[in-house]
Amino acid sequence: MRFSINQSELLNALSIVQKGVSARSTLPVLAGIYVEAIGDQVTFQTTNLELSIQYTSTALVEEEGRAVFPGKLIVDIVKNLPDAAVHIEATEMDSVVTCESSSFSIKCLNPADFPGFPKVAAEQQIKIPFDTFSNMARKVCRVVSKDESRAILTGVLISAEDGILKMVATDSYRLAVTEAPLAGAEEFNAVIAGSFVADLASLPKTGDDISFALAENQIIVSYRDTMFVNRRIEGRYPNYKQLIPASYETRCIVSKSAFSSAVRRASLLDHSGSQVRFSINAASQTIQLTTATQDVGSTQEIVKAQIEGADVEIGFNSYYVNEGLSAIDSDEVAIEIQSSLKPGIIKGTGDENYLYLVMPVRI
Repeated sequence: MRFSINQSELLNALSIVQKGVSARSTLPVLAGIYVEAIGDQVTFQTTNLELSIQYTSTALVEEEGRAVFPGKLIVDIVKNLPDAAVHIEATEMDSVVTCESSSFSIKCLNPADFPGFPKVAAEQQIKIPFDTFSNMARKVCRVVSKDESRAILTGVLISAEDGILKMVATDSYRLAVTEAPLAGAEEFNAVIAGSFVADLASLPKTGDDISFALAENQIIVSYRDTMFVNRRIEGRYPNYKQLIPASYETRCIVSKSAFSSAVRRASLLDHSGSQVRFSINAASQTIQLTTATQDVGSTQEIVKAQIEGADVEIGFNSYYVNEGLSAIDSDEVAIEIQSSLKPGIIKGTGDENYLYLVMPVRI
């Protein structure tokens, strides 16, 4: 196999597929990146037997062939090459990577041992403008659970129905829901690993669509020259709609930046962010934030707000509150509370279709 390709294009290809390299497998070949040159294209593949990634790029192919390069090593080498043409020459066991005055001789893995890319028949399918997908994913991925004992909560629920696309995530302490219109979308419903959704959202932005399709227990994602096949998370997602209150007793409109800064300062005495008291007073139109930590001290913050409804005192985890605030794009936020024992709702005040629910803590 012999081909030449620009360093930046090669690095982009390797950076995309390296997320599928296996770090802990008993099969050494899964720690490699499979490269195959055919016609005027080079295909890069990785798999950890749950996630498979395939990326295709055009290149100047002088001799067709295939090889498996040690994944981390080839990425590190290409990352440090100058932005110039990279020439790769490889047999099934050895390779030489040359760029200007640099040359590396690398031992390869046996390509015959590398698993073939999954061939799956797609069923339900939706196409989403990538900017829309990326913005929605950014708002919910931070909320997925890290607890593998409840696998369903480590995923993001992506659904489409009646022209509305929704993404939902929860770790049982907070809930994030965002939606956007998606004209002509077919019915779609799947729970996809939150880490995978976050990786997809970090791909380079373009004006193209990203496509999601279902096939039995797998999800197939296509975006530009890249295809991903990943395991779906099985099980029934919790009925999150019953958690969202239909009304509120108290509603506050407050500057997002002022409120976020106050929450951050109020949590400085307790780095776990476990408990900040929020005292909402309609007469003074203020929200008072108080933290007291034994053997450390106490702090108090007062933020001006537009308040309607009853006075209330409620405790929240400050880290969770600021996570929700950071996902909101508008300059002002609305905080809706039923009582000191029920979840609080944080929303943007503009046309933003985003809702963040956070459970109270005992004060």
